[in-house]
Amino acid sequence: MKEVKSYKSSFISVTILFFLWGFITVLVDSLVPRLKEVFEMSYAKTVLVQFAFFTAFFVISLPAGSILTKIGYKKGIVLGLVIMAIGCLLFYPAAEYRNFNVFLVGYFTLAAGITVLQVAANPYVALLGSEDGASSRLNLSQAFNSLGTTIAPVVGALFLLSDSVKTSEEISLLNNTDKASYYAAEAATVQTPFLFIAAFIGILALTFSFIKLPKVMEESPKGGYLALLKNKMMMLGALGIFVYVGAEVAIGSFLVNYFDDMNLAVIIAENQTMMNIANTIASTFNKTFSNSDPKSLLGIFIIFYWGGAMIGRFIGAYLTKIMSPGRVLSIFALLAIALIAISINTVGLLSMWSILAVGLFNSIMFPTIFTLTLEGLGDLKAQASGLLCMAIVGGAIIPFAFGSLIDGFGFKTAFILTMICYGYILYYGMIKTSKTIK
Repeated sequence: MKEVKSYKSSFISVTILFFLWGFITVLVDSLVPRLKEVFEMSYAKTVLVQFAFFTAFFVISLPAGSILTKIGYKKGIVLGLVIMAIGCLLFYPAAEYRNFNVFLVGYFTLAAGITVLQVAANPYVALLGSEDGASSRLNLSQAFNSLGTTIAPVVGALFLLSDSVKTSEEISLLNNTDKASYYAAEAATVQTPFLFIAAFIGILALTFSFIKLPKVMEESPKGGYLALLKNKMMMLGALGIFVYVGAEVAIGSFLVNYFDDMNLAVIIAENQTMMNIANTIASTFNKTFSNSDPKSLLGIFIIFYWGGAMIGRFIGAYLTKIMSPGRVLSIFALLAIALIAISINTVGLLSMWSILAVGLFNSIMFPTIFTLTLEGLGDLKAQASGLLCMAIVGGAIIPFAFGSLIDGFGFKTAFILTMICYGYILYYGMIKTSKTIK
């Protein structure tokens, strides 16, 4: 009975981390449209923010796995949190001196900390209890991850996108006093939220230093990575994680810009129902949109993209109990493709709501691909987790390609790339359903 209690409290503690990195990952998305204006960059250059963030998963995942094997999950979690806090603190000088390179270093550092947590937490949650309940536990933890990604767009819209950014021409017309005042205000807009986040992470790291976590890590066999690289289903699963994260981040990062490109702020402002929805959400933070910047108004609706993922995970957790997980994955991928097709072939609110609804069907993809890939890997699961977390680098590469396509051909054409990504996930789900490949 004591052991069960220990697992329950440990599960709750680790699930808090899922919420935290989900919140911070999407809060980064909120900075993308702001940084584009502040530094007057192309879409391709702006997405370097995401490139720096998700490249860390590729670079850090395997070293993180090695470190965790030596120091254990508890110290690994504390280490990851400390690295995350340092990353958040780097945003302060980056904003103060308007230095884009320091921003990129800060994002990379922040993501390095999250990577350590990802490599540890996903298999750790799976091991906290019976093997039969592993998928259910991971889906539940991932649901709280989605809760973080749901709240983050609201915070981003109201605190990071809530005022207008001046162009270089407008800044040049300001006198020295007004210019200094403007730069200080711009810096504070980014600095304040991330200082609070750094403080919260620091408190969490201190708390985890005193939490007792059960030791569930087993020694990984030598030559495990080589064996996994030769495993066809393992590599197909890793590619599934790569394209899923890439598509999800590509869509989420550019939604505000996509809506702005369709001039939806004007349509929303003239629609009483849409304004009621926006103001109801904003009222939670004692704000309204009467005198708000258009990007803030558009940004508030991103909550439905990430919120859909949270709702979908609870629905998916039930569906995967009564249906083959591979079949559910295929159905969700097919519906995501259909919704993107609707969005790129329509305009106005229909185009907006159809692309936001993709979030609902993104929901189960990561935990389902993750658990399907780990099936039958036995004591190689910990090392497989490191390789799967490396595949999260798709969140760097695919959004960069997506941004380049936007610059060259526009949003409607660029979204075809995400349809291809979901097409592969549909294929992977069908393979796992039929089990034709061993």
